[in-house]
Amino acid sequence: MGVDLKDLVPRSNVSIDDLEGKKLGVDAFNWLYQFLSIIRQRDGTPLKDSKGRVTSHLTGLFYRTAKLLEAGVKLCYVFDGKPPEFKKVTASRVKRRKKARKAYEKAKAAGDYEKAYSKAMQSSRLTSQMVIDAKKLLEAFGLPVIQAPSEGEAQAAFMTLKGDLYAAATQDYDAVLFGAPRVIRNLNITGRRRRGNAYVSVSPELVLFDEVLKETSLSHEELVTLAVLIGTDYNPGGVKGIGPKRGLKLVKEHGVDAWKEVNWDWDINPPDIIGFFMNPPVLSDYELSWRAPDKDKIIKLLVDDYEFSRDRISSTLKKVMKAAGQAGLGEFL
Repeated sequence: MGVDLKDLVPRSNVSIDDLEGKKLGVDAFNWLYQFLSIIRQRDGTPLKDSKGRVTSHLTGLFYRTAKLLEAGVKLCYVFDGKPPEFKKVTASRVKRRKKARKAYEKAKAAGDYEKAYSKAMQSSRLTSQMVIDAKKLLEAFGLPVIQAPSEGEAQAAFMTLKGDLYAAATQDYDAVLFGAPRVIRNLNITGRRRRGNAYVSVSPELVLFDEVLKETSLSHEELVTLAVLIGTDYNPGGVKGIGPKRGLKLVKEHGVDAWKEVNWDWDINPPDIIGFFMNPPVLSDYELSWRAPDKDKIIKLLVDDYEFSRDRISSTLKKVMKAAGQAGLGEFL
């Protein structure tokens, strides 16, 4: 979910061509949840194999990864580890998901497919097996897979700060709060994204950390304080009655102590959340290497194990391998 900073954060459009050769750290969970949410049949049922196993996440991950590799983007996928003890969104998400699941079943039985699809999108669940299979697929693609000790966006931000990555790629703004110098949103080849029951045109966006601080006239810690007032994954919904504009005014008046000026109704102290954003657990010892995709491993996982179309997978991989050959193997090292 992340924090809602869109009204305060300056963004500029970039093209996929602008990202050719750039190393991007993808927030893997963010993408997987997105695929599980939107890749569904008309009645909201996710894609499945003959054994009833959901394959929506693998479908989205395969085709988006393939397209971006074909375009010359160098992807590194970062997976979430253990969330901080005070993360509230997990429990609330489970409740919302169960409620949405019941509403989905009811709408589907009534033949209201539009409502069923909408509720199905809200009931997405990412299992440990899905994560395992996603990692297998990405490793078969020859891509670095990093297991973060805690939040994936924090790890991607750290790697970007070190200069090992050009940017963190995610839909949320949390990577900005973790201090990523550059964040790429809407990283997609198609130029459109599903919103509700319709598709809207989107372009990749570049968010620059320094520009955010300049636009808001805040320090890093003050920006995090503002986010805490608005609401984060650790205090969903934020302080009642505090939106981006009012929150910004409070922080400009009171700085990092702005939370003391509001009716704080959470069982966690704001400094704990602020401290986590400013100094999150990260993995400093990691390896980044890119290899040519292993066609046989990809086909075994998707075609042999999960019953994907051999022709479609082979056709897509042929394009990826061609791009890899044109770039030269050195581009994958």
